[in-house]
Amino acid sequence: MNWTGSEERYLDTIDIEQVGKVTVGRYGGNTKAGAAKNEDGLLLWTRDEWEFAMLLDAHMTDQSARLLVETIAGEYETIKIILESEPVDHVFQTVENRLTSLLKSEEFLQKCSNVQGETACLICLRAGNYLWWLSVGDCVVYLLHPELKALGQVMLNQRNYFEWIGKVNTFSLPVPCYSSGIRELRGGLNKIVMLTDGVLEFGDRPYENQEFFYKKMMDKSNQQAVKKVLNDVQEKYGRDSATILAWEIDNHSPAQYPSDMK
Repeated sequence: MNWTGSEERYLDTIDIEQVGKVTVGRYGGNTKAGAAKNEDGLLLWTRDEWEFAMLLDAHMTDQSARLLVETIAGEYETIKIILESEPVDHVFQTVENRLTSLLKSEEFLQKCSNVQGETACLICLRAGNYLWWLSVGDCVVYLLHPELKALGQVMLNQRNYFEWIGKVNTFSLPVPCYSSGIRELRGGLNKIVMLTDGVLEFGDRPYENQEFFYKKMMDKSNQQAVKKVLNDVQEKYGRDSATILAWEIDNHSPAQYPSDMK
């Protein structure tokens, strides 16, 4: 699945779609608050053994988001081969090297110089009992699990500002600036949620409270929870477009614990 906001804006409209195990929620913003365009975008591949998801939040236009969707979509066969042929202990570094080399390439940077605007970009890959991410900008990924919540861990990455891909481009710097990481899933049910900042920046910003967000996402099914969150954005006159991806992984592999808890 791939989409950018110029294809379908979803102004005043909440769209919920199920793609494999992933719930996709899209909302273009409340026109009464001044919403007139949708500059989000996404790319999603899902299989039984893995999920690869990219979430984008552009500004000025969605040209940078469209360029990234087209570029990464062209890597599908290469990434699929990596995921289905390499052992899990090599997969994440191989994918990261492939993607960062592509984003730093002269060909891609030249294309970026010709677009209007730039985009935040969050890419997540779940393979086996691990979750990898690469983040440029301020999109967010959460790993929701009771054991992590008990210790105050809800959001997996940190929102970073003044990072983009597009006309202004972190990968054109002598040292590109982005964050990446890998986390082991906990035993049992793990919920992965990715979102753009339209979910966070509306009204009195209730979903910036991570405990509140955790409760809303864990109390209901994914489809019900995503719809409720986007309803809140709409009812409280969220102007910015808001996109959410949410899915569950039931991990049967044993997770690590400290020595004194074994």
